[in-house]
Amino acid sequence: MSNRRNFLKKSAAFASLSFFPSSLISQLKNNRLRTAHIGVGGMGGADLNSISSHKLVDVVALCDVDSNALDKAKKLHPNAQVFSDYRKLFNEISNSIDAVIVSTPDHTHAPASMMAMNMRKSVYCQKPLTHHVSEAREMKKLAEENNLVTQMGIQIHSFDEYKSAVILIQSGIIGKVSTVRAWSPKNWGYDGLEPEGSDIIPKNLDWNLWLGTAKKRPYKDKIYHPGQWRKLLDYGCGTLGDMGVHIFDTPYAALDLDVPNTVKNECRKSNGFGHPEHNKVSYTFPGTRYTTENLKWVWYDGEGAPKKHKDLILPDDEKLPDQGAIFIGDKGRLLLPHWDFPKLIVDGKYEKLDYPKLDKSDHYHQFVDACLGKDKCSAPFSYASRLTETILLGVIAGRFPNEVLHWNNEYAKFSEEKANEFLESKYRDF
Repeated sequence: MSNRRNFLKKSAAFASLSFFPSSLISQLKNNRLRTAHIGVGGMGGADLNSISSHKLVDVVALCDVDSNALDKAKKLHPNAQVFSDYRKLFNEISNSIDAVIVSTPDHTHAPASMMAMNMRKSVYCQKPLTHHVSEAREMKKLAEENNLVTQMGIQIHSFDEYKSAVILIQSGIIGKVSTVRAWSPKNWGYDGLEPEGSDIIPKNLDWNLWLGTAKKRPYKDKIYHPGQWRKLLDYGCGTLGDMGVHIFDTPYAALDLDVPNTVKNECRKSNGFGHPEHNKVSYTFPGTRYTTENLKWVWYDGEGAPKKHKDLILPDDEKLPDQGAIFIGDKGRLLLPHWDFPKLIVDGKYEKLDYPKLDKSDHYHQFVDACLGKDKCSAPFSYASRLTETILLGVIAGRFPNEVLHWNNEYAKFSEEKANEFLESKYRDF
């Protein structure tokens, strides 16, 4: 097995020997953006459709380990070249692309994105940005060193509902915030046993390429591909890494947070295979100008989430939204339902809110326009890496149930040495 550093060295050397920085604005062909899409099934198909809807985008390459997804995308973009291996894509046509869209399972986000960035390509990468903390820091570093346009695929970051909440919180409408509580009843966990044996690999799937840098494992039908990988430690980041990224995003941005000081996950004992089906993750953050001296943050997921708490009692005993977050300030509370505008609660009653008038923005087109030098991205890797690191620290805490872990931001290490082995993983040669 090769480790992550060797992978990075190989891809960086490959880039320096073979390619020039074609993603620079001055080198855009006819002032159009040529895109390559890695992962075109499921969310990848949605990303492909949204990016390609920009009138100045030319889709030149499609890549997927599943030929069924690839065939479907090819019908929509008949002029694009097709690949099953992103390394071959870069090897053969790197000089013909300007930006790369990575929409794979979580464990392939960083390997594909870092190879692209080492070749000076701007990158749009789905959330969570990475599968490991070390990768998030490396992604941020590569983006900054190469001065690249980057965006994490967290579309609601650009929605008026959430931008309004940021403006309201930063205006001081509920004063200094002491606590955030956030929740999702989704279950991207697996409390069962690791499956035994193996099944026949479908003809449409390249299982070796699907595994990529992850350790080798026998194929089991309906366990990994196409849709259950989020539940599993080697490939996904659980509910926290899926819905948590969306729901954390607005409070995280509004309060101008960095990474936490401590984290604790109240969950079942780690089974070494799947994420817990129920998590209560408690963070403490250093204070900012929008918070008290220290901020408490509690995340709940799994069926029945969140647990009852006085902070979550709504006026007239109204039912909590299915998913969302609530800010607790010294002047009131702000409820932010998922997919809806915020609601102000003062002295146990809803107060009328005047929402700010905002310019419409499209998260995907914002990335394209930024690559063309006409806009700036609102969720670049400089921001997305910190948010993702915060999320991943909670995921790691699930390995040590009910234990407080202490995080050193400067050195990117836990005080508890046993937890540090989960900050990165070895990359398999494949």
